[in-house]
Amino acid sequence: MKKKLKISLLLNIIIFVLVVVASVIMFTGFQFMHGVEPIFEERRLLMLKFFTVQSNIFAGLIALVSAYKQIRILRGKERVISKRLSVLQLMATTAVTITFLVVFLYLGPISDGGIPVMLMNSNLFYHFIIPVLCIINFIFFEKSNKLKFKYTFMGVIPTLLYGTYYMGNILIHMENGKVSPVYDWYWFVQNGVWTAVIVMPMMLLGSYMISLVLWGLNRKGK
Repeated sequence: MKKKLKISLLLNIIIFVLVVVASVIMFTGFQFMHGVEPIFEERRLLMLKFFTVQSNIFAGLIALVSAYKQIRILRGKERVISKRLSVLQLMATTAVTITFLVVFLYLGPISDGGIPVMLMNSNLFYHFIIPVLCIINFIFFEKSNKLKFKYTFMGVIPTLLYGTYYMGNILIHMENGKVSPVYDWYWFVQNGVWTAVIVMPMMLLGSYMISLVLWGLNRKGK
């Protein structure tokens, strides 16, 4: 038990550090990979418009809090991870899993340059490394018997909040029933704003299914 706790602590520290590194890279516009023009990158505070960035920062903060709590447990100052923190871990892992899947199943295939262009510079960490580490950590090393079925719905909250912001941004920039890709950066409604009534429910349903699967894998063998 203590061995798994230590592994989880190490992973949480790595996740937090990588989130900081990736955020600094994108904030400053530093590029350590060249060859093709990177996409889904913005400098400074504009970077926060992406769900990718928001979900990874959320995961990084939860990883930091988790690491702090795990250190206290190892030192005998606390006994277990609280139910509230376990729920936040589920929410954060669901959010970065959505980022991972959207990149590999949707954005990568329709982008010029394919998936490789989605894994350049800061996005190598945001789109791949950090989500994978979060998934591994949550499934294998952050198992909890406090996550009841009813908490699976909490995994939808990040998508719901971001979707409300994203669709609101689209509506206020709509002209003649169309929206420029400048404001619809994920290309969700380029076939017409009416597609929002399909895209939004699909994203929420997908988010719930991801949360449900992660919940099940987290509890497996418990």
